[in-house]
Amino acid sequence: MSGEEYPSPEPPVTPRQINEWLRTVAESARRGELSADELIGLLGQLRAASTACANASDWALLAAREAGASLRQIAPVFGKGYVRAPAARLEKLHRQVLDSDQFLELMRRKESGEA
Repeated sequence: MSGEEYPSPEPPVTPRQINEWLRTVAESARRGELSADELIGLLGQLRAASTACANASDWALLAAREAGASLRQIAPVFGKGYVRAPAARLEKLHRQVLDSDQFLELMRRKESGEA
């Protein structure tokens, strides 16, 4: 390597971190420390983050296939022991894009309002 630093391939947030955060925020809400407007704002942020996570998941699915992963290898991640779930997701994605690079470009265009 040339000494350049690369970002970690680990996601920037984990289920454990989210669950810990949720317990803390839920306790604040129970104590009445969050207004309805604040909770609605939080809901909007979480829904946007959920969409971003789903997009990252779709990109990783495309990239894994491009890297040679089989549907049988991918299937357990979908919580099923069979390949229908990832195959169906790939089919839907391939109606929009051919590969993970095109997916990233589509996300960039959506983010900038071009799509």
